[in-house]
Amino acid sequence: MPKVLIYITAKIIWTFIFFGTDSNENRAHIHVGKRDTKKMCKIWLEPTVEVASKGTLTDNQIKEVLSIASKYRKELMNQWNVFKKGSKVSIIKVKE
Repeated sequence: MPKVLIYITAKIIWTFIFFGTDSNENRAHIHVGKRDTKKMCKIWLEPTVEVASKGTLTDNQIKEVLSIASKYRKELMNQWNVFKKGSKVSIIKVKE
């Protein structure tokens, strides 16, 4: 489960990751959660950034992670391509 983006806010640390089995899927996506998330949110990165499954996040949290994913879409897509090739991804750390 490589971490791709760690986004730190005053209240929440969001972790964006790829699952090992994600390499079998053709459509680029990312899983997002925070420390106490029981089921992570899944976000499609293509053709547009949108929710694939909400997980246990609230509607406000979904809006926040969609905004972050949209803002960093280019970087996340680059890391998706690295991941699909079987190479090691880089962790992007952002502190707001």
